[in-house]
Amino acid sequence: MTWLRALRQVVRSGLTIEEARLEPLLALRTAVGMAIVIAPALWLASPASAASAALGAYSAGAATFQRTWRPRKVIALGAGVGLALSTFLGYLAAGRLATFLPLLAVWAFAAGMAWAVGSTAGIVAATTVGSMLVTVTLPTSIGRALEHAGIIALGGVAQALLILLFPIRRWGAHRDALADALAAVADYARRLRHDPTAPFDPEPLMTARDAAAVTPSQARTRPSVLHGPRGLAERIRPVVAALADPGVGAPSEGPGRDRARELLDAAAEVLDAAARSIRRGTPAEVSPGSTDALCVDEEHEVLEGPARQAAERLVELLGEALEIARCGTPGRTPAPPVPEDAPFLVRPTMFRLVPVVVRAVRRELRRDSPVFRHAVRLAAVATLGYLIAARLPVGHGYWVPIISVMVMRPDFHRTYARAVARLAGTLAGVALATGMVRALGPDAQVFGLLAVVSAGLSFMLNRTGYAYSQCFTAAYVVFLLGMGGQAWEQTVPERVVLTLLGGALAMLAYVVFPAWETPRLPGRLADWLAAEGRYAAAVLRSYAEPTREHHADLRRALLASREARAAWQEAYDRARQEPVRPRGLTSREADEAQEAIKGFDRAAMLMESHVPRAGSRPVPEAERFAEAMEADTAQAAVDVSEHRNPDWARVEEALHAWEGAAAGDGSPVVRRGAEMQKRALEDLATAVSRTPLERDVGSAREEQRVRAAAAAEGAGSEPAHRGG
Repeated sequence: MTWLRALRQVVRSGLTIEEARLEPLLALRTAVGMAIVIAPALWLASPASAASAALGAYSAGAATFQRTWRPRKVIALGAGVGLALSTFLGYLAAGRLATFLPLLAVWAFAAGMAWAVGSTAGIVAATTVGSMLVTVTLPTSIGRALEHAGIIALGGVAQALLILLFPIRRWGAHRDALADALAAVADYARRLRHDPTAPFDPEPLMTARDAAAVTPSQARTRPSVLHGPRGLAERIRPVVAALADPGVGAPSEGPGRDRARELLDAAAEVLDAAARSIRRGTPAEVSPGSTDALCVDEEHEVLEGPARQAAERLVELLGEALEIARCGTPGRTPAPPVPEDAPFLVRPTMFRLVPVVVRAVRRELRRDSPVFRHAVRLAAVATLGYLIAARLPVGHGYWVPIISVMVMRPDFHRTYARAVARLAGTLAGVALATGMVRALGPDAQVFGLLAVVSAGLSFMLNRTGYAYSQCFTAAYVVFLLGMGGQAWEQTVPERVVLTLLGGALAMLAYVVFPAWETPRLPGRLADWLAAEGRYAAAVLRSYAEPTREHHADLRRALLASREARAAWQEAYDRARQEPVRPRGLTSREADEAQEAIKGFDRAAMLMESHVPRAGSRPVPEAERFAEAMEADTAQAAVDVSEHRNPDWARVEEALHAWEGAAAGDGSPVVRRGAEMQKRALEDLATAVSRTPLERDVGSAREEQRVRAAAAAEGAGSEPAHRGG
């Protein structure tokens, strides 16, 4: 992608309004938290103290709007403590460049490394850098340092107390994550009615699993409905895929296909009803027609063989979902049966999180890590911006490094998009607030009220687009400065110029020291391929020797493959937005390789839906194929990362040996899945082949397109056949 095209996308992304559900009650509660600390500070202390209190309350409140599964009150307290600590240290070091600049560089580097833990930690840590930069304009005695640090911490405490006293949608984010997972499987079932090979994005299931991890204290108060239905969605997904697939499930046309569509439609309605019940905490109705469709008549059922097994399994699982949909009263919503001593997904407490953070940061301490490079950029830009601001003939020069720190992200697109959005939002917000300041005249109480209102609007629009929330954030800053006695003529024009300079500095830093994802795509693809190979081998071993241990290995391999897929998808999406020429893997090759591995994963998922239970008759042929699959995909991962052609000799040999025993192995699903995996691996080799002279890549790709077109035509002709 050229720089011009990348910048056009940046501007479009930065000014885009995102569709998001507004949360006015949460915004109102956070704004009230600000008012609670600003009003007494104005009355009992001074406007400067009120400004410090507002800084703590605003930053702590903004932290609670980040996507995190920890209690909001804990996030508010953590943000308040971090802001107070950075303020205190900034006070102690302020006044001398020899002490303040090293402290600023180290603190900014640590804030950048916080992205190794997650985006919430990285964003909250960046706000502490901003608070440290603001403190250099205040008195520097230790007594004043402790006073302002305590006031800032008080803002975080006030937000935490309000969250504790006035909870809004307690466990609401967790309910939404679980409901989204069920709704995603429902949508998948509907799409399978018309496209038996429709893709499925496991991200909602991954999010639901992340939300299901709780601390011991959370586990004691978690609603019962949040402990079970996630596993239900996990088990239904491969079953509906197996039922819809013409190769291992219902026939491509005829009464069997009609019956499969009926079951898929009923499954979608039941899962949507269960999702509504969990999201709202109320019972949901399911039509009698869908309930009747879930009755499998032993005598008149048209589905046979593996398709009938999938239908019976689906009906069994949907029975559990029906109970959830019909009894969705808060506190009484039944979950699928879970043993009393069943372990929950553990999330470490704040104290036990320390070694986890240390390990995560240690993993990222390498030159090619995007997080490490972001931390270096953040430290360099914060110190350089401060030095530049000190030489400017304007007041409040600290705004330059603050803008740079707040807009910078570990990737190119978000850094540039946020810089554009920040400038646009600042211009609009400053213009709006300036007009009001000039009209109202100096009045600390009125400006304090307007600052609270602006902050509340910023919180409410937080998820609709960065530019629109920053419009009211800029207005909040103008009103806050007006409350402190700063004349608008001295602050507003400077604020616009300094915002432009800070955004430009952040954008330039990424050009000088980038962390492009494009060169790393072959490695990400290789990691995904290796993880999918281990997942496929685990599925096959569950057929070769059906034991509980192998089923547990299968689950771990599935989760690892999803993580590798998510890492690839994130890198691939970032690479498509970078103004960098592809190296080692072109856009076309990446698209085709991605589709091939998705097909490989789908074949493994279809086999997983019919994995025999522990103690069932083993399929010894599957073990040899599993060993060949794992060995070849592991070697192919190395080949792909080093730009060599992958080879599937062991897989071909094992599949050929299986053909002699196929007639009597009693496992048509696993045998069919093995063939589908072999074809997907061939498509992958075609996609990443680098030696056209050794292999007719053009012919292979043409054959692949013809096969895909024939499959699409066959799937598309079914509705016409029924209608004709």
